[in-house]
Amino acid sequence: MVSAVVIVLGAGMVGLAGAQDDDVPMSDLRFVVVRDYNGKPVRNAAVVLHPVNRKGKQERGGLELKTDGEGRTNIDGIPYGPLRVQVLAPGFQTFGEDYKIDKATMEITVKLKRPGGQYSVYENHGDEKKADDKKPSEQKPQ
Repeated sequence: MVSAVVIVLGAGMVGLAGAQDDDVPMSDLRFVVVRDYNGKPVRNAAVVLHPVNRKGKQERGGLELKTDGEGRTNIDGIPYGPLRVQVLAPGFQTFGEDYKIDKATMEITVKLKRPGGQYSVYENHGDEKKADDKKPSEQKPQ
């Protein structure tokens, strides 16, 4: 069985836990975090869960899970409805997406990408002509 380290980030997740009293159906979530370019697992990635209200706005609070050596983590007892998932790991782009939790058990696979190159105005990007090339050519008198 995969164990997960759970850290409560704020009182906002009380809304998730408090939903149990309202007879809201609950879901067991399973996450698998892998590298986009080769499918290998990403260990120790932070999977952050944020509740989302009906208007699509992120509410206060959240939970943080950590992936194991196989890139897996899980949590039980998440109420049905919208949930924002963010995944952070050193050396990868931050992943973020909203999910509709509507099944008793859901497995979410996240493919993390390598960071993209940064654009600098100080570098030559090859798509611009040199200053000398922009001048109109002068015709020589004959």
